[in-house]
Amino acid sequence: MANAQRGEIAAIIDGEEKTLCLTLGALAELEARLMAGDLVGLSERFATGRVSARDLTAILGAGLRGGGNAITDDDLARMAIEGGLKGAAEIAARLLRATFGGAP
Repeated sequence: MANAQRGEIAAIIDGEEKTLCLTLGALAELEARLMAGDLVGLSERFATGRVSARDLTAILGAGLRGGGNAITDDDLARMAIEGGLKGAAEIAARLLRATFGGAP
């Protein structure tokens, strides 16, 4: 079960409820993968609202690993996400809000 106080969210991925969390390690992974430089660069990148499918995969993959799920981005790319592309974008947005703040 996801704990909002720890920045965790729950999402249905591949038919199962999964916990996602952008831990410090997951954020460091995102900084490197997306060449953001630092946390400010990362949050500025996402604040534009423009994300690619590669960005979504990186965000969700890092969040899943941060939530304790042993999964690669390649595994994630083959999984069904409730709501399809729109659902993936909504999950990523909820995860980023849980991490960086903002309206739920």
